[in-house]
Amino acid sequence: MPQTVWIARHANRLDFVNPEWFKTAERPYDPPLSDDGFLQAQQLAKRLAGTGIAHIFASPFLRTVQTAYVVAKALAKPIKLESGLSEWLNPEWFPAMPQRLSPEALKALYPQIDLSYSSRVLPRYPETEEECFKRTGATVRQLVAEFPEDILLVAHGASVLGSVMELGGFTTPPDLQVSLCCLFKFVRYAQEWVMELKGDTSHLSATETVIRFN
Repeated sequence: MPQTVWIARHANRLDFVNPEWFKTAERPYDPPLSDDGFLQAQQLAKRLAGTGIAHIFASPFLRTVQTAYVVAKALAKPIKLESGLSEWLNPEWFPAMPQRLSPEALKALYPQIDLSYSSRVLPRYPETEEECFKRTGATVRQLVAEFPEDILLVAHGASVLGSVMELGGFTTPPDLQVSLCCLFKFVRYAQEWVMELKGDTSHLSATETVIRFN
């Protein structure tokens, strides 16, 4: 059977809807989903029902965990926190490594998280865009080799693009829209990966009008 890799960007985030949230947040660089973001995650879960996904991997940032959790509950699958799918650690965005909840704290909030899993790739702050793409590509190579079943990756704008570059064989970033809660689908036939969905948002009742990368 051919292997399928689904790649989703996280749903809408609270600071995109309410920029003032950032000023008083305890962890300003780790925003949660907005109300409409949770709706997008539910629509993504409905889209992925019955697809045969065996493993769900998510960046450990809160917005990706929350997006993955909605899907994981619908599919009755655990979530593996994979730091290799993390946000681009751009020093122009973050003055230091962004503070996040610990895996144990996330597990207390989102019981689907599998604490027995350890990240296969660890990012280093700071990193260039090229380093982010390489880091994400290395993560995807490791995961598809180690987990040959159908998998879902829940990531960020840059790490989604890096994953697409790896599976699609792109040496430079392709001209693709990576909208919030969009979906890519790659299927491996023999040794060739074929992109069957390209930033699809048909499962969403509303989409963003401006594409933001983080």
